[in-house]
Amino acid sequence: MEEKKEWYLEYEIHQNRPGLLGDISSLLGILSINIVTINGVEDGRRGMLIRSSRDDQVARFRAILGTMDNITVRRMREPQLRDRLAVMHGRYIERDADGKKTFRFVRDELGLLVDFMAELFKKDRHYLVGIRGMPRVGKTESLVAASVCANKRWSFISSTMLRQTVRNQLAEDELEKGHIYIIDGIVSMMRASSRHQELVHDIMKQPAVKVVEHPDIFVRESRYTLDDFDCMIELRNNESEEITYEVVESGFSSFDIS
Repeated sequence: MEEKKEWYLEYEIHQNRPGLLGDISSLLGILSINIVTINGVEDGRRGMLIRSSRDDQVARFRAILGTMDNITVRRMREPQLRDRLAVMHGRYIERDADGKKTFRFVRDELGLLVDFMAELFKKDRHYLVGIRGMPRVGKTESLVAASVCANKRWSFISSTMLRQTVRNQLAEDELEKGHIYIIDGIVSMMRASSRHQELVHDIMKQPAVKVVEHPDIFVRESRYTLDDFDCMIELRNNESEEITYEVVESGFSSFDIS
């Protein structure tokens, strides 16, 4: 039995006439291609995950869609993480146009953010994530929820979630494979002892997922650079909010709760 392969299809609708989706679904059925998930992903666009054991049937389907006047195919590829989340949540994650590794969210999208980070956290290798955001926007809570969704244990190396946490050593079970290490860049680099910072440097060498809150301060006060990060996440209360660290320079008062 041939193994079935998944594809992501996204098409723009120029005229949403009655029966358009039905015609596309019927065509998929004729070609023995299964629909896994379907949803609107942007204004006037629909995305779907499809599954087929024959690449030639998928190519034929793509060619037929190219003859239809009411739609234009925008994407037809093996599904990426952003594609799967777009179909699941009905919108694409906003990504930086230049660096491509910065992803932006607002507080109303915490569910999407948690699902996105959970997929990142499933990696069993060195992977460094930075997360920017103002106090009380939901950064730390989202990290914990994503760790749970990824079925991973998490350890706060430094944090201000409940009270200030500054670790100088780890328990033996915290060195086991599958841990997520969460570091507050402000606490670790500007408030902690040299012993704690040595622990941070040791953890950064581990083949595991590390998440640094306030990565800009972490980079400014350490040997690391932004190029060391594999992924950067920005979380805002609203799209127009500016992420600033001016209060850090005047005493940290607004950053006592992350």
